[in-house]
Amino acid sequence: MTTATQEPKFDISTIGEGQIRFTVNRGERLMFTRNVHMNPACSEANVAGLLAQLGREALWTSALPNGDLGDYILSEYRSVGVHMDAMVRRPGGRTALYFMEPGEYPMPANVIYDREWTTFRAVGVDDYDWDTILDTKVIFLTGITASLTDITAEVIRHAADEATKRGVEVILDVNYRSKLWSGEKAREVLEPIAKQTSVLFCSIADAREVFGITGTPEDVTADLRKRFGCKYVVSTNHMEGPYLRGPEGFREYKTTPVTVIDRPGAGDSFVAATIHGYLSGDIEEGVKWGQRASSFALTHTGDLTRIHPDELQIPLGSDINR
Repeated sequence: MTTATQEPKFDISTIGEGQIRFTVNRGERLMFTRNVHMNPACSEANVAGLLAQLGREALWTSALPNGDLGDYILSEYRSVGVHMDAMVRRPGGRTALYFMEPGEYPMPANVIYDREWTTFRAVGVDDYDWDTILDTKVIFLTGITASLTDITAEVIRHAADEATKRGVEVILDVNYRSKLWSGEKAREVLEPIAKQTSVLFCSIADAREVFGITGTPEDVTADLRKRFGCKYVVSTNHMEGPYLRGPEGFREYKTTPVTVIDRPGAGDSFVAATIHGYLSGDIEEGVKWGQRASSFALTHTGDLTRIHPDELQIPLGSDINR
C-alpha cells in the first residue's frame, strides 16, 4: 500500500475485460463472411497501452483463462509496456469475443457481442490484489466494465470507493453501450462513482441517455460538473467538439475530419492522451493531444493504437516543456 511519503508505483491503473475482436471484410455481413481479421481488444487496456507508449507507468488488470487465447490478449498489451502485476488467471472458462461489421454509408457499423459466462464476469472483489491495483496516482474506470454483470459493477464501485479512501484520484469514462445495459441501470450504477471523480468523460449523447441531461454542449458540461462536483468534464458530440469544462470555464475544440480505416480504439486513444495531459498538469493541451491520437487511431487497424510519440508531437514524461 502506498504511504504518504512513498511515490505510487504506477501513474495510472485500470481494470477491464480482455477480448478478441473478429472483423469481417468491408461490404460483408457476419452471417455470410468466410474470412475475418482477428485482434486483441479491451477499452481500458487500449488506454493503458497508449499511455505506456507515452512514457507512463500503466497497469492493466483483468481476469482471463489460462491458455493460448488469454496469452494472445496479454501479449498485445505487454508488447507496448503495460504492467500486469495484478492480472488474474484461471483454469478453464471462456474468453470474451466480439464481432464487427464495419459498415458503409448508409449502413452503420454493427457489433455482435459473445461475452456471456466469461472468466472476467465471475471474478469478484476478493479475487483482486487491491494493494497493487491502487498503488497508483490515478485509477481509470469505465461504464463498459460496470455494465457486464452485478459482480463487475460491484468491482468497479469497490475500486472507486477504495481509491477515494486511499487518496487515489478516480477518472471515469461513462462510455455507455446500449447493447450491454439500459440507461436507467447505467445511471444507478455510475452516479455514485461519478461523484468521486476528478475527470469525467461523458459524451453529449451519454449525458442524455444515462443522466437525463440535455441542452447545448456548454449547458450539458456545466450541468454534469455541477451535479457530480468533478474538477473537469470532457465531452464529445459525434463530429463536433470535443469540449472541456473546468475551473477555467468552457472550451470548445474544432474537429478536422479524417479518412476512417478502422473506428474501434479511437475514443480510447482520445481519452488516453487527454489523461496524459491531465497528469502533466495541462488538460487543455491534453485534449489537443487526444484529438491527434484519435485521428491517428482512425487511420490504421486494430483496437490498440501503436504510435511513436514524436509522430503525434506529444512530449513524454510527467511535465510539459513550456
